[in-house]
Amino acid sequence: MQTTALAGAGLVWGLSYGRNLPRSVKATSVAYGAPKSRVVIAHGNDLRKSGKKISGDKVQKLLDNAVENLFQEKSSSIWKKLFSKDDVVGLKVNCLAGKGLSTSRDLVDAVVERLLEVGIAPHRIIIWDRMDRDLKRAGYKLYQGRRKPQCYGNDRVGYTRQLFQYASVGSLLSRIIHDQCTAIINLPILKDHGIVGVSIAMKNFFGAIDNPNKYHDNVGDPYVADVNMLPDIRRKTRLTICDALTPQYEGGPPYMPQWTWQMDSLIAATDMVAMDQIGWDIIEEQRQKHNIESLKAAKREPTYIATAADSEHRLGTNDPAKIDVIRV
Repeated sequence: MQTTALAGAGLVWGLSYGRNLPRSVKATSVAYGAPKSRVVIAHGNDLRKSGKKISGDKVQKLLDNAVENLFQEKSSSIWKKLFSKDDVVGLKVNCLAGKGLSTSRDLVDAVVERLLEVGIAPHRIIIWDRMDRDLKRAGYKLYQGRRKPQCYGNDRVGYTRQLFQYASVGSLLSRIIHDQCTAIINLPILKDHGIVGVSIAMKNFFGAIDNPNKYHDNVGDPYVADVNMLPDIRRKTRLTICDALTPQYEGGPPYMPQWTWQMDSLIAATDMVAMDQIGWDIIEEQRQKHNIESLKAAKREPTYIATAADSEHRLGTNDPAKIDVIRV
């Protein structure tokens, strides 16, 4: 009965992520069947010092450039429209692969800086992922307190007692996203995934449920789409900034440096389906460039992206004709 009710609710909502923005913000992703979504790829030619180390100040400028082109408004004003000082904002990072292939601390610091400028108290910003140990391996310092942004995993605070269901999935949700946060910024990595093809925006929310191991069959289809239909994920996610500074086109989700490249970019969107489609295209381009078979030939084409865009889910669009890709 719960599953049926939620499925019906999905048809009533009929909304993409961008439609959950505050009313003062111009939506850049659209309801199913409506006009185009916008995906911004912001590239920096001079991000790295001494060839490898990335400059945090330049990542801050790159983030501002991405957000300004996404919303077509000055960065100084858009953050105040996206978030209020009363929000508790969760930054969902991806740290499974350790330092080499995890959400950059420079990107997180840049986002935190903009949230602090909104007037959000430091302790009302939570940097989080599945496990404390994953965050530590990626170079994050764990913290719970009021002096600075908090940083910890689901394993520290646990999961809901209530089971949340949609179609093929039934999961407990992280108490961070369900009980603590009023808004989420999704900060995934652009990377290949050895089971579901790619792990970008939508797949990052497998880190918000207690049983992601159950949902990798059939190349993650329809499970990735169904997880993203769970109300807390769908309603609270306001912005996605994908870390494409050093992505990986083969061998993921573990870090395999021989298959990474310096893209030196951030990808911004409010439509995660559109972002995943464009990210998939970028990974395929790199695979072709390095004479590696396509994900379809490898039998791990990420068909869950199309499922997320279908008439049942309506999470966004995967149609290239309905996506404006803006390169800056």
